[in-house]
Amino acid sequence: MEAKRALSRAVKRLKTSPAIDHWQKGRERIEAEDLLMHVLGYEPEPDDELSGKQRRRFEALVDRRMSGEPIPYIKGYADFRGIEILTRPGVFVPRDSSEFLAEQAIRRLRRRKHPVCVDLATGGGTIALAVADEVPTAVVWGTDIAGDAVKLARKNAKALGLRAKFGIGDMFEPLPKRLRASVDVVTVHPPYVPAGEIDDLPDEVRDWEPAHTLTDRSTDGLGLIGRTVAESPWWLRPNGWLLMEVSPDRVKEVKRVYSAGGFRDVQSTKGGELKVTRVVVGRRPR
Repeated sequence: MEAKRALSRAVKRLKTSPAIDHWQKGRERIEAEDLLMHVLGYEPEPDDELSGKQRRRFEALVDRRMSGEPIPYIKGYADFRGIEILTRPGVFVPRDSSEFLAEQAIRRLRRRKHPVCVDLATGGGTIALAVADEVPTAVVWGTDIAGDAVKLARKNAKALGLRAKFGIGDMFEPLPKRLRASVDVVTVHPPYVPAGEIDDLPDEVRDWEPAHTLTDRSTDGLGLIGRTVAESPWWLRPNGWLLMEVSPDRVKEVKRVYSAGGFRDVQSTKGGELKVTRVVVGRRPR
């Protein structure tokens, strides 16, 4: 079977899946091409012929995606700002959208003489490792309440040869006390879905990703966000930044939480490939 025909069939099948959130036009083709490249190990030409084994493997991966299984789980890794992040079920899936959060952190850290970055709810270490890769002089820590996530983050750091440390625990708890009032940038992609809205999430999110990475179980989804705003000033140095990735519909609420916590220069930044990713930023209170 030719590659173009295999792709066409895959796209049609993916479009019929009720488990996938079809929010982005052309997403099914992007995902089908990604899976085929994973099978072949290279980007095929339209007229390239697939062997029977290649076709069967590709179709099996498409079946998995149709069930809602996220692409990074299927492949076992995610490409993120030029580095390969290992993934596994039970650990938060790296988001393409989070490249903008990493970009915001890296830009600020490069201006500092002895940069220090802390990534909360780090998952497999995606943001922390991107920072360590692009700002090699930085002291980088990632924390997560889930032991499996921290184990994977450490495995990623070792595989990539990057200098980043990871601790198991709640929020800032695992950090050494010497870091107090010395952190330049705190990053976090918090769980912000209200407890009563979990069932409304797409199957590919609700059924595959750990619940604690999606919601803090608060009724308004602002529980962990409020804690981060309240606790960050103890760790940030003067003029240090808190950067928080949230969905566009939560921006106004999150900005109010920042302002109520005394943060300065609070604003919502918008970026990413589709220009929809929102990162709320603010400087430490005086």
